[in-house]
Amino acid sequence: MRLTTLRTADGTRAARVEDDVAIELDAPDVGALLATEGWRDAAATGGTRHDLDSADLAPLVPRPGKIVCVGLNYRNHILEMGRELPTYPTLFAKFPEALIGPADPIALDPASQAVDWEAELAVVVGARVRRADDATAEAAIAGFSVLNDVTMRDWQYRSPQWLQGKTFEATTPFGPVLVTPDELPGGVRPRLAITGSVDGETVQQANTADLVFDPVALIRYVSEIVTLNPGDVIATGTPGGVGHARKPPRYLTDGAVLVTQIDGIGRLENRARSAAVVSG
Repeated sequence: MRLTTLRTADGTRAARVEDDVAIELDAPDVGALLATEGWRDAAATGGTRHDLDSADLAPLVPRPGKIVCVGLNYRNHILEMGRELPTYPTLFAKFPEALIGPADPIALDPASQAVDWEAELAVVVGARVRRADDATAEAAIAGFSVLNDVTMRDWQYRSPQWLQGKTFEATTPFGPVLVTPDELPGGVRPRLAITGSVDGETVQQANTADLVFDPVALIRYVSEIVTLNPGDVIATGTPGGVGHARKPPRYLTDGAVLVTQIDGIGRLENRARSAAVVSG
């Protein structure tokens, strides 16, 4: 099953995606749908139909209760940097104000001169879970989506805590769809090619099978700390190829086009624009 969140004249609306059609559901967005008991049955109904290619898509879950992000989680990238594999996940957070739709502009805030890209697989929670074992964690995964953890590096490294560089408003594309695990190779531990490109040049390329802490392990770990609820999001980390690590460093500039793609899920295409243009 594939789900998305549409923007319509009457507000946002969850939809089921079938081929090139989005079929409205009785929920304002995917997060609200997942919070509905028996959401899979609810998602099987149908209403107004929209052409997916021309639809205006919102962030998949517009206002998740939690956006938990993971750092340093691709095995080959860690080893090529000469580091040891971590014993525990490195966690930080974003706030919902950072999220944008899969075709929305990325706001280049004038406060930052070092806006970087981070292509990521996003896990979307579909059930309330606390202190999960493997079976409970697997069952709690509603599906997967695409996210780019766009980062203001100059703010990220002002202190040892990363939050301030990770959650600038209108910077984090998320979508275009949620794909349930049964539709993906590897299921709840998907094995999918992930790529990122800037202005047509591939800058990141990996496979989600290379994650040190896979989605099930992350659900288990995070749920030891806090209850995960339907619609919560875990961004699983980025592979090598970020702009900050290049010599010289490379960052997004006004007009640059950032494409983030995961095979079997979909593609985000976002143009970086000055914050004044985005808000105006």
